[in-house]
Amino acid sequence: MGKISVTWKKSTIGYSQKQRRIIESLGLRKLNHTVVHEDTDSIIGMLKKVGHLVEVTEVK
Repeated sequence: MGKISVTWKKSTIGYSQKQRRIIESLGLRKLNHTVVHEDTDSIIGMLKKVGHLVEVTEVK
């Protein structure tokens, strides 16, 4: 399993509470905050739900 870097790029204003909670559960605190996660199925599922709000890159 690899690692992925997730950066919060777009505000959650106007989006559902479920999407806001996913952003929070990914560990993102404010806009342009970046976190690194393992490339697991649960993380990939969360990223598919909020892919329009975040930017994902692979860490080597």
